[in-house]
Order: sequence, then C-alpha cells, then structure tokens
Amino acid sequence: MEFSIRAANVEDCRDIARMIRVSRHVRTYLEQDGFSKNPFFHGIVAEVPEHVLFSGHTKIGYALYFYSYSSWTGRAIYMEDLYVMPEFRGKGIGKALMSKVAQLGLAAGCNQLNFTVLDWNKSSLDFYLSQGCFDVTEKMGYHCIRCEGEALEHLAQP
Repeated sequence: MEFSIRAANVEDCRDIARMIRVSRHVRTYLEQDGFSKNPFFHGIVAEVPEHVLFSGHTKIGYALYFYSYSSWTGRAIYMEDLYVMPEFRGKGIGKALMSKVAQLGLAAGCNQLNFTVLDWNKSSLDFYLSQGCFDVTEKMGYHCIRCEGEALEHLAQP
C-alpha cells in the first residue's frame, strides 16, 4: 500500500483529534502543547494519497512521542500514542510509524523506547513482543503509577 510518514504540524491536530476521538476542546490542547515554542510532545502522521481513500481522510495514522530520562539508563523516547485507522491495519503502517519513532530516538541519543499497552489489546501486545520489545512489568517488576486531580493538588502543597 502506498503511504508516507512525515512530521506532524499544527494543521494535523484536527485529524489527530479525530483519530483519538476527542472533542474540539482537546484539539486546542494538542495545538498548544505540541506546537508551541517549547512543545510537550512531538508527532508524526501517516498519509495516503487521495486516490487511495476509503474513508474520506488522507491522514490515516499517527504517533505522539516525547523525550524522557532515566537515572539508571539515560536518554529515552516515550511513545504516548500509536494509532492506525482500522481499515488500514495490517498493511505495515503501524510498524512504519513505530520504526520512525525508534529512528528519531536513536538520532537523539536515546537507548530505549518506552510505551504502555492496554491489557485487553492482545493483538498490539503480540505485535510489540514480535518486534523484540518486552513487558517491563513482568521482567523488571515496575508498576506504572499516576497522581492526578485533587491528589496532585494535595501533593503539590508544601
């Protein structure tokens, strides 16, 4: 299948929000947080030429990522989202998006790519494992912990 991958720009936020299935309100956050002077994340999009369209959209997948740091292992890249529209899955687009994120990480001196997978998403988990990735929860015993809302406000108090 003919497709290309390129860096996302602010005009892509509408399509990224469509694929995330979020409101226009969240699209504003994508625009502000991803395309400001000091962005919180970066993105890439997968596109097909107009003559390939099945769904009326040329942007058919995306990945969002940001750089992070581990005191044990150094530079890392974190892939927040990887998504390909259902009718385009199984055509190498998700692999190409993930490969591009890995390339960007290596170019920035990162030695690991981190991401999470929902426990019910067995097909994605199987794909990631087939690419040489491993489950750090099982291997290293890490747990992903979150603090948000009132708990975060409370924690921030001196």
